[in-house]
Amino acid sequence: MKLGLHYWNYSTPADPALIAPTLAESVRIAEQAGIASFTVMDHYFQMETGRSVADEPMLEGYTTLGYVAALSERMTLGLMVTGVMYRHPGLLAKIVTSLDVLSGGRARLGIGASWYEREQFGLGVPVVPVAERFERLEETIRICLQMWSDDNGPFHGRHYRLAETLCVPEPIGGRPPIMIGGGGERKTLLLVARYADACNLFATGQEEVARKLDVLRAHCAAEDRDYDAIAKTVMYNGPVLDRPAAFLADAEAYADLGISEIQLLPDRHPVSFVHQVAEHIAPAAATIG
Repeated sequence: MKLGLHYWNYSTPADPALIAPTLAESVRIAEQAGIASFTVMDHYFQMETGRSVADEPMLEGYTTLGYVAALSERMTLGLMVTGVMYRHPGLLAKIVTSLDVLSGGRARLGIGASWYEREQFGLGVPVVPVAERFERLEETIRICLQMWSDDNGPFHGRHYRLAETLCVPEPIGGRPPIMIGGGGERKTLLLVARYADACNLFATGQEEVARKLDVLRAHCAAEDRDYDAIAKTVMYNGPVLDRPAAFLADAEAYADLGISEIQLLPDRHPVSFVHQVAEHIAPAAATIG
């Protein structure tokens, strides 16, 4: 079982001057521990949950990944996940390509339908109905695929019109893999079956994940897509270090469902979290699957 580190919080330590060195040390430890991927959120305000409030520190995602790229050599880098309304698709393809080139071919386009309306209204990002967001999501993926192909011609969609889809330099070693995040059964998982190299689901329990994967399998059959060609990943939001045996048992169960990667979220000082994952979790997780 591969592990990913989802670096979702910049509030610890509290001094903003320590954000960069804390991030750098976390990246260094994760890389040495064999963590497979490093992701950050695509938010401008912190999410409002029981664990956080909107005015906590938050960094722009692709700028952060550019910093991480210079500090690492092996981990896959991506947002979990890019909000479709936050960047024009043509510019997004160039941004991800730039990350890919500068990281030596380690970029992954994680993308989904944006949802956090407070930050969108707050910063003047257009807020459109959910159905339109999914239409834009599909067009965005199609534009990125065209820009990462030999076709430099125009793109004419319902929401986006590009006169040229020129993208030079090209990504290193072929196009970046596309991961679509979310478990929506009617639209999101259909787009996974149609376009994605990987999906990301919330680890809400083995029964629920198994049901989502069954839905994905059905979409793949309808789209004439090889289900096994899509990597299945989950975001694990439960305690890891406080209950390592329970986490590893969950990882075994998810592996039996075909999950190949689990993203972990630090629930304490990130350097301490990554260090303890490296010591107590990663070696055992590497034997799973």
